[in-house]
Amino acid sequence: MSQLLLEAKNISHRFDYPLFSHINFDLAPAQSVAIVGRSGSGKSTFLHILSTFLKPLEGEVILLGKSLYALNDDEIEALRRYDIGIIFQFHYLFKGMSALENINVATMLSGEEMDEAILKKLQIDHLMNHKTSELSGGEQQRVSIARVLSKKPRLIFADEPTGNLDKETAELVIDVLLDYIKEKEAGLLLVTHDLHMAARCNRIYALKDNQLERKA
Repeated sequence: MSQLLLEAKNISHRFDYPLFSHINFDLAPAQSVAIVGRSGSGKSTFLHILSTFLKPLEGEVILLGKSLYALNDDEIEALRRYDIGIIFQFHYLFKGMSALENINVATMLSGEEMDEAILKKLQIDHLMNHKTSELSGGEQQRVSIARVLSKKPRLIFADEPTGNLDKETAELVIDVLLDYIKEKEAGLLLVTHDLHMAARCNRIYALKDNQLERKA
C-alpha cells in the first residue's frame, strides 16, 4: 500500500458547541474523498484543520508524513506554497490582473511552470489575456482552479468548488480534478452539498451527530 498523504487521528473540535469528536480519517495517493453534511455540521472546519489553517482542540494531523501542528510557521508556509492546493467556493483572484498574471503568481511562488494542458482542459486557454473583471463567474472560478493545479500540489482541499457553477461547468471541473489526482497520484478532499459531485469520488463520508460516518 502506498504511503498515506494524510491522516487525522482522534480529531475533536468545538466552538460554543461541539462540532465533532475523536474523528479518524486518511487519504491515499490517487484517491478522492467527499465529505457531505448539513450546514453547520463542521465540514469546512474539518477541512480547515486538515489543510493547515486551524489547530484542533484534540488530536493529530499527519500531512505528507509530518505531524502538522508540531511544525513551525515557516514549515507550514512551505507546505502551503509547494505541497497543498486549496480551492474555495469563491475565486479570490487578484483584481486588476489578467488571468495569466493570476496564475503566474502561484507558479512563481512554487517554482513550477504553468501547465498549458490544464488550461485547455478547463477551457480557459483563450482567456489568459483577459482581466478578471472581464470574465464570468464560472470563468473566474476555473482560472482559480488552474492557479491551484499549476502549482502541482500533492494534496487538494476543495471547499464547495462547484457551488456557484452551472451543471455543465461543474462536471468539467470535477473531471479535471479527478484526472489530475490520478495522473499525479495526488489526493483530493472535497467538501460539498452536491450529492452528485460527491458520488464521483472514491469514498463519501457524512459529518453527522459529531461523527464522521462512511456512506460509500
